[in-house]
Amino acid sequence: MRHTLKEALAAFQRSPLLTILSAAMVGLALFVLGLFSVATWNLSEALGTLEERVEVVAYLRDDAGSAQIDLLVDELARMPEVAAVEFVSRQQALTRARQELPEFSDLFADLEVNPLPASVEVELRDGRRNAETVERIAQEAEGFGIVEEVRYGREWVDRLFTIRRIGAVTTAVLGGGFALVAALIIGAAIRIAIFARREEIQIMMLVGATNGFIRRPFLVEGALTGLLGGILALFLTLVAHRLVSTLLFPIEWIPTAWVGAGIASGVALGSLASALAVRRYLREV
Repeated sequence: MRHTLKEALAAFQRSPLLTILSAAMVGLALFVLGLFSVATWNLSEALGTLEERVEVVAYLRDDAGSAQIDLLVDELARMPEVAAVEFVSRQQALTRARQELPEFSDLFADLEVNPLPASVEVELRDGRRNAETVERIAQEAEGFGIVEEVRYGREWVDRLFTIRRIGAVTTAVLGGGFALVAALIIGAAIRIAIFARREEIQIMMLVGATNGFIRRPFLVEGALTGLLGGILALFLTLVAHRLVSTLLFPIEWIPTAWVGAGIASGVALGSLASALAVRRYLREV
């Protein structure tokens, strides 16, 4: 292992400019991915906040009896996706409206008859707030005769989850694309290093060195290049995050696990690209 690390570091010393350029290109590729990760995380957090407000509200007929209301509440509460069910009377609805809409206080003060209907509000469990679940609960509520109308903002819910899916797919596609670019860059750099040391490699093969012995220094070299690129990408992403938060608007930093995964991806890409480049060369000779 000591020999492998020594040879990898010696390769950096022999061609520092190539190493810097390779790490810089990998860092830039991962930096773009880091920017999309920050954007995706903040979009996910914003959508998560909106998702918490997704609920189903069943408005009741004026002649709904207490027994019928209790039956509706019990049936909805039994559904596994439902976290809580709350009955809101007409008077409670009016009190809420006065508190939440103070600009209409004069209008509410002059009311002789309460125009707001009673309702049943259904809160969903975390992780179960999706369009299919909301639609199923709405259909269940509509099956009761005392329910006059069910609202949950169908178009708004559909758009919310569509945006979430688009964000996930876009991040996956871009991540794969930039990972491929980074792997190609590292692979090209390793092939240049192999070409520069081709005579040394041939001598090693003549004296009986195994392919694994020849391959290991290049694998470590690729891994270190990927590590340097990952650290550079982390630094650039952190600077961009600070600038946006300071000059434009506050945004959240990505989770630590994402940071670790990004750096580990750089190391893995470097190792994989090096392995493929060395394997191809050894096959040719």
